[in-house]
Amino acid sequence: MPELAARCDAWHARLEALAGSEEIGPALLHELTHGDRKSGDSLHLLVMDLHKAINTLAGDVATEEIDGAHAWQVLDEDRPRVQAFMRGLHSTAALKFGHPGLDTAVTRDGDRLLLQNDIGTNDAHVLVIEWTPDALHLTYSDLHPARFEFFAGMLRPLGFEWTAISPGKDAALNEGKSYQVGYASLQSGSESRLAEALERAASRIVFVIDWNRARKRLQHFVRKPVAVGILEQLAREDLGHMAWLLAGGEQLVYDAMQSMDGGGFRVGDRLDRVLGEAAARDYLYALMREASVRLREQQPVALVADEARLLLARAMRKRAFEFDLLAEQAAYCQALAQSIVEMLLEPASPSGLQQQLARAKTWERQADHLLVEARQRSHHFERWQPMLGLLERMDDVADVLEEAVFVLGLLQHPGMPVMPAEVNRHLSAIAELTLGAIQDQVKVVEISRHLEEGSAQRDGDEFLQVLWRIVRAERACDEALRMARWELVGQWRGQAAALQMAVEFASNVEQATDRLLEVAYVLRGRVLEKSGVQS
Repeated sequence: MPELAARCDAWHARLEALAGSEEIGPALLHELTHGDRKSGDSLHLLVMDLHKAINTLAGDVATEEIDGAHAWQVLDEDRPRVQAFMRGLHSTAALKFGHPGLDTAVTRDGDRLLLQNDIGTNDAHVLVIEWTPDALHLTYSDLHPARFEFFAGMLRPLGFEWTAISPGKDAALNEGKSYQVGYASLQSGSESRLAEALERAASRIVFVIDWNRARKRLQHFVRKPVAVGILEQLAREDLGHMAWLLAGGEQLVYDAMQSMDGGGFRVGDRLDRVLGEAAARDYLYALMREASVRLREQQPVALVADEARLLLARAMRKRAFEFDLLAEQAAYCQALAQSIVEMLLEPASPSGLQQQLARAKTWERQADHLLVEARQRSHHFERWQPMLGLLERMDDVADVLEEAVFVLGLLQHPGMPVMPAEVNRHLSAIAELTLGAIQDQVKVVEISRHLEEGSAQRDGDEFLQVLWRIVRAERACDEALRMARWELVGQWRGQAAALQMAVEFASNVEQATDRLLEVAYVLRGRVLEKSGVQS
């Protein structure tokens, strides 16, 4: 390489001329260290070019090849160690499906055996492992902090302890972009323990190839932590993500979403918003698993596309998003009813009372937003129409309960008379009956969801039992309201404002059970219709 030799001679002469200098000025420092080739040569550029040239020549100058690793100047006792590393590397290397990377070079430096693996095509993505008599020392560099942590997380269970992780930046590496550099070690006096850890660490390398690309594409459908969790599970199970990327990646999922009949998806829908986060995660994992298995069996990519549609159709049958909204509305109603019970049990301070009122208003608005979302979907998807009435009734429950919280707040205002114990007892009875009915309503919604999927007769029996508890709660609440009115007239006859607000509060809470009963009867009709029974 005459050009490199000439550059070496030139820089050697320049450095010798600087030997007597006591300081280096800014201009000379820039000439020595810059990485911009348009600005001319530099000592830094020369070093980097020499490094690349060494990597290129490594295979040619290797004195031997050990299970695919280019090795030179190694000792006889090093060969089993190299074989352990390459055994781990080969155990999962097929999961890169032809992607460049995993080239390994091995040499010895004094008492250290050095193993370097160029993971991919990026200069800043390199792994170097040093085998010393009683430890493994590892240096890892990566452009992406999230991928760095992913790799570090895979090695921690093996016993590697990360002692330093810091950002780096080099104009000659990775187009000048910053990258992470970390150092880890595993201490052991056992040769077999070190070999086992070395083999297992090598088997993890393939899972960081194109990891960031897979993560970004998964984030079209789920949140980042969920996407990372999927990739972690695929690595633990030696499945990987490359097959999914090669088979089409996110386009597989988009095509499957578009193929769904019945208006399951519309333009702009995220998978986790339609299926729910857990179901979306399970679907993506199952699809990526199928892609890995099928491509390793050398099955056609078209088969993976078919699997994507079948898996999504199965997930859609298991997940009814309208029931998710109904369940979420019921949860807000339960929170409002619980708040009423607690306010009657132990009135808050003036500042605490304001917090309770603000929190109740937030819950009511969130319930409203769910109804707005359902109405928007009903304009596009016919299957939403039957559920819209249920969602509207549940929203009415949230409205009357939030109004009851507000009125109760007025009753507990410092300027109002103290509520008599008997009045509080009767109002608490109404509130507790309503809370119990809402808790049963939450159960009714969940049982209805599973009954529509076609579950056991036992679930149908439980549905009817819970339904009739709501009926009894509504009737008991009617009677409790009458008793509360009677007590209010006797206790607060001379307190017109308090009497009016207390009656209004009790009526609002009682109205919630009326709306709950309406929802329960509609769900009953749906369940019986699905069962082929006339309601």
